[in-house]
Amino acid sequence: MNSTHASTLAPPRVLEAHERERALALFLVLAGLFVASLVSCNLIFRKFFAWEVGGFTLEQSVGLLPYPLTFLVTDVISEIYGRRKANLVVLSGLAASLVTLGIVTVAGVTEAATWSPVTNAEYDHVFGQTVLAVGASMAAYLLAQFFDVRIFHFWKGVTGGKHLWLRNNLSTIPSQIVDTTSVLFLLCAVGEIAWGRFGTLLLNGVAFKALIAALDTPLVYLAVGWMRRTFKLAPGQEIEL
Repeated sequence: MNSTHASTLAPPRVLEAHERERALALFLVLAGLFVASLVSCNLIFRKFFAWEVGGFTLEQSVGLLPYPLTFLVTDVISEIYGRRKANLVVLSGLAASLVTLGIVTVAGVTEAATWSPVTNAEYDHVFGQTVLAVGASMAAYLLAQFFDVRIFHFWKGVTGGKHLWLRNNLSTIPSQIVDTTSVLFLLCAVGEIAWGRFGTLLLNGVAFKALIAALDTPLVYLAVGWMRRTFKLAPGQEIEL
């Protein structure tokens, strides 16, 4: 971020002990929401839905439904706790996803008992996601999330900490486009999705994510506004945690 832009922002606020404890608790809650949303995406993304909306059919993965929450959370964390903490949460999400994949894989190769309510075939049908498919999802995830955090702080510096709606949308929407394009390209490349569906899924995904990014702006304002009042922060000021 340009140092001239950065200099217009108030320095991070060092909290008192009781404030720091509360700020840390809120950070952990936000990080938990991020990780839960991301892991959910990776567990359910192979199921696709089709919604009829005004004569238009929206076809997309159900993994699309919880994913916008990850961008909302990183924007709030970026705004209040700073870029380093946002990047830390992104890396934590990657670690959690890899651990989840490992657990699902080990459970898949474990033979089901004859009396098991869920058979080997049923388990594989639901969780039989290939390592390549999840790897594609993770590659797109890292690219989009780090891009989102970087662009968010670029616009925060440019605006001097003002116009939260601008950096929220000008970071989230491009990042969602990067994510959608990357994951669909990689999933088509490894054979999980037919190339013939690429264009439709890309347009549907980008349109849906752009709409959600616009709709979540009031939620970002509510969360950031409450946290600023709680910790007595100036516009654009962050917490030293």
